Amino acid sequence: MKPRITIREVAKEAGVSIGTASRALNRAGRVSDAAIAAVTKAASRLGYEPDAIAQSMRTRSSGAIGILVSDLSNPLYARIIISIEASLQAAGYALLIASTHNDGKREKSLIDLFRRRRVDGLILAPCETENPKLLEQLSQEMPVIALDRDLSPVGTGVQVDHYGGAMQATRYLLNLGHTRIALLTPGSTLRPGRERIAGFTDAYKERGLMPVPKLIRSEKSSMDFAFSEALSLLSGPQAPTAFLCLGTRILSGVLQALRHTGRAVPGDVSVISIGDTDLSQLFSPSITSLTWDLDVVGTVLSQILLKRLEKDAEVEPETIGITTQLVLRESCGPAVAGRKTTTA
Repeated sequence: MKPRITIREVAKEAGVSIGTASRALNRAGRVSDAAIAAVTKAASRLGYEPDAIAQSMRTRSSGAIGILVSDLSNPLYARIIISIEASLQAAGYALLIASTHNDGKREKSLIDLFRRRRVDGLILAPCETENPKLLEQLSQEMPVIALDRDLSPVGTGVQVDHYGGAMQATRYLLNLGHTRIALLTPGSTLRPGRERIAGFTDAYKERGLMPVPKLIRSEKSSMDFAFSEALSLLSGPQAPTAFLCLGTRILSGVLQALRHTGRAVPGDVSVISIGDTDLSQLFSPSITSLTWDLDVVGTVLSQILLKRLEKDAEVEPETIGITTQLVLRESCGPAVAGRKTTTA
């Protein structure tokens, strides 16, 4: 193995002291432009790479940010992460990413791992149960930004308007004459799922109606339940005429169940996806989707975090709201009497 070039060798090559070489490489303290040029040239010629661990101990900064999401394969999270990474990289930070699998114990273990790695800040997406106190405690050690989580009065985060979005989508289906609408969303105790259910229910109440309780299905995870739940609903005597479901896995499960029971979209059943993904755009017919700007979510998260990483920054708790919009495509039609209500 090739021996590691040390700062001592760089200083010797540049004809300066070790202290001067260190100040020149870190742009810290009093050092002449000539010394900076000589040291930079020597470091390049020798192939010197600074010791990240030593730098971290000296500056008390690891130059890394941690982010925890429930599912790395979720394309909605992927878009947000790409945006965050671009913003942080431009500011000189690396992004460390991990998946909690929506498991509270795993989240705690990963948070402890990030703390041992001395990350400079954390971004936390929803996981299993809401715990604003956890965010408050972590914020005593480092900047912590929440994504779509409940916040304490001193917490900071970004929250999508899932309530308003679900209400808008449900109103649209009600206007088409649908009253048996199924809502499939993971995690009724987590903020996104809880807010969707509330918006869905309140849209019915506006019309003096009540949703059918058995048509509201929520599970801890969206991994497996969608197909079986949708199939069960479609096989019953009062099958839904419309589905409002989180994409991609829940949407995929619903579409599989519709195909399995011989139902057509939108001729037999209307479908709206919560979150716009490749599946909703490329499926035929294309799926009407409730969407929000994922790039903006990532950019805002990183901007808030970077502001809190500034030395001696005095910042107040803040909550940034992200609005949603309904993108109309081809998957919704009027409710028609006589639709199929039993397995084909």
